[in-house]
Amino acid sequence: MSNSRSGTFVVGVLVGSAVGTVTGLMLAPRPGRETRHLLKKSAEALPELAEDLSASLQLQADRFSESALKRWDDTLERLREAVTAGAEAAQAQRQLLQQSLNDPTQPPKR
Repeated sequence: MSNSRSGTFVVGVLVGSAVGTVTGLMLAPRPGRETRHLLKKSAEALPELAEDLSASLQLQADRFSESALKRWDDTLERLREAVTAGAEAAQAQRQLLQQSLNDPTQPPKR
């Protein structure tokens, strides 16, 4: 769950930075030519920003996937152990019942 939160935080920081940069450039008291130049530079930086965002999201997805697989493996192992224990207990009870049916004078052993 913390991986999801940190991934969301990273996305928020990157998007917020981009929006803040563009807003700051639009509201700055500069001549039109200079503002257009700054906007062009910012637009040129967007592919790199998108690539960084993509890499960050991929890393978060990989971490989440690994975590989910580990939890699944742990759950599957516990389930196997529970099924084995249940089968062993059923077998033991079956043997006790069989013994009591074969010799009704003897009390069942536990």
